[in-house]
Amino acid sequence: MASDRRKSPSEPFIEDAHRYPEEPQKKRRPPSPEPDARRRRVQQRRKRNSVFRYIAFLFAAAFVLLLYTFMLERRQSQQQIDDLKQSNSAAQTLQGLIDENGQLKTETEQMKDQIKELQGQLAAAEEEQGLLQAQIQGEQKTNMAMHWFWQINDASVRGKTKLCRELITALEEAKLQDCLPKENITGTDRFSPYDRYMEIRGKVIK
Repeated sequence: MASDRRKSPSEPFIEDAHRYPEEPQKKRRPPSPEPDARRRRVQQRRKRNSVFRYIAFLFAAAFVLLLYTFMLERRQSQQQIDDLKQSNSAAQTLQGLIDENGQLKTETEQMKDQIKELQGQLAAAEEEQGLLQAQIQGEQKTNMAMHWFWQINDASVRGKTKLCRELITALEEAKLQDCLPKENITGTDRFSPYDRYMEIRGKVIK
C-alpha cells in the first residue's frame, strides 16, 4: 500500500495526522483576582494612611490651638492676679493711710484736750498768782498802814496833836486807812486798829 511504502530518506518525515491527532488547544484561564485585590488593598491602605495623616494633622492643630489658648488664659490670669495684688496692695496702703489718719486725728484730739487742760492750769496758776500778788500787796499795804497807825497812836498818847494830824493826813493821802485791820490784833480788848484810828482821827481832825 502506498501508505506502507517506505519513504526515502530524502523526504521529510511526516507523521500521519490520524495517528497523532492534534491536541486540543488549551482554554485560556481568566486573569487571577489576586492583582486586583492587592491593588485595592494598596489603595485602601493609602486612603487609610491619608485619613490617619489628616486626623493627626487635625489633632496637632487642635493641640497647638489649645496650647496657645492655655498660654493666653494663663497670661491673662497672671495679669489679673498681678492687678489684684496691686489693687490689694493699694487697698492695704490706703487702709493704712486711713488708719494712720484716724490715729493722727485721735492724737490731735488728745493734744487739744491736753492743751485745754494746760490752758486751764495756766489760767488757774495766773489767777492764783494774781491772788497771791494781791495778797502780798495787801499785806504790804497793811504793814505800811500799821506802821503809820503805831506812829499816830504814839503821837496821840503823847499829846502831839500837830504830829498826829500830819501823820493822819499822810496816811489818807496814801489811801492806806482802809488797809488797817478791822479785827483786834493789838492784844487789847478795846478797839481794832481801824476803830482806834477812827477814834484818834475824830479827836484830832474836826
